[in-house]
Amino acid sequence: MGSSGCKVLVVEDEFLVALQLEDILTDGGHTVIGTVADLASLANLSEAPEVAFVDLNLRDGPTGPEIARLLSERFDTRVIYATANPTQIGAPAPTCVGVLRKPFCDRNVLDAVTFATVEPGSLPRPAGLETPPPSVVGRAQV
Repeated sequence: MGSSGCKVLVVEDEFLVALQLEDILTDGGHTVIGTVADLASLANLSEAPEVAFVDLNLRDGPTGPEIARLLSERFDTRVIYATANPTQIGAPAPTCVGVLRKPFCDRNVLDAVTFATVEPGSLPRPAGLETPPPSVVGRAQV
């Protein structure tokens, strides 16, 4: 899976933040396949995302971690939590590659996608992408 032309899902209920992520990603050459603002919206997903930026607190409450686990289990999606409060993640999705703290900058978003889509260990962890919480299991990159 290379980083060019990645299919990315944005899981975010704040319209302006979602729009900012979409702009950064499309300007960076990626395809945003959708925006999900709550758990129910996940049912409308028609394509498997390679990478997902997941906020924790959504329109229906703190369902971001559950959405991340579902994406991980169903599609093997690489999960990047985009949040100001990483301590709220709990047990991260098995395919979590890191945490991008809000507010974020364009370069950190694009570097996080590249890191998420290359062979584990082939790139150093980029600035701005924090190591997942210690309870991560599975294919997480440290």
